[in-house]
Amino acid sequence: MKLTLRIWRQTSSNQAGQFESYVLESLSPDLSLLEALDQLNEQLITSGERPVSFEHDCREGICGSCGFLINGQAHGPRSATSVCQLYLREFDDGAVLTLEPWRAKAFPSIQDLMVDRSALDRLIAAGGYCSTGTGQAPDANAMPVGREQAMSAFDTATCIGCGACVASCRNASASLFVAAKLAHLGQLPQGQPERSTRARSMQEQMVQEGFGSCSSNLECEAVCPQEISADWISWMHRESRR
Repeated sequence: MKLTLRIWRQTSSNQAGQFESYVLESLSPDLSLLEALDQLNEQLITSGERPVSFEHDCREGICGSCGFLINGQAHGPRSATSVCQLYLREFDDGAVLTLEPWRAKAFPSIQDLMVDRSALDRLIAAGGYCSTGTGQAPDANAMPVGREQAMSAFDTATCIGCGACVASCRNASASLFVAAKLAHLGQLPQGQPERSTRARSMQEQMVQEGFGSCSSNLECEAVCPQEISADWISWMHRESRR
């Protein structure tokens, strides 16, 4: 299998970047796209060139570290799939793939396909937690939670914080990310005491970080690898008015 990769190369955020093309041949269609990048980097290192920088960790679609645009689509053409779980068999032999980093004011460039997503960490620090007393752990059945309530909270807790929702939104909004965190905590008994202040604090921090507002294009829902519903954004706005 043969692929041509047009990759955004940028040494640092202070320098201009440009696309550079690389041809990879004799690729197995069972390779993931990140494994293809590994092969490319081996070739670049052997020839004395700088390898392509990209984030990765678990490579199992869990950690949210990997993520970039593939032909303009966050995480590529396959729905409910992160970049690390995207295999070359999804593309035609001889295809040209354009790889570029997340584009958002709140995600400044680091190098090549890597961006600084620490703004998402600051959103969590603003209110994405529950304050609890220390001491011995309570009994598991001391605070009953209904099954449907628990399952709904778990569905939103699956957010991996990859930032695809921000990158795909023309407003660079983090509304789906914030909504998922608020819905995760706000549906459980442990999250009730700080429920309203949490919503206001996280939305205020979202503005301070430079994220845009939601205009209901729903692109975030389409590219989310965990398929979190954009309906939770409406829930988020109601929470802030509690």
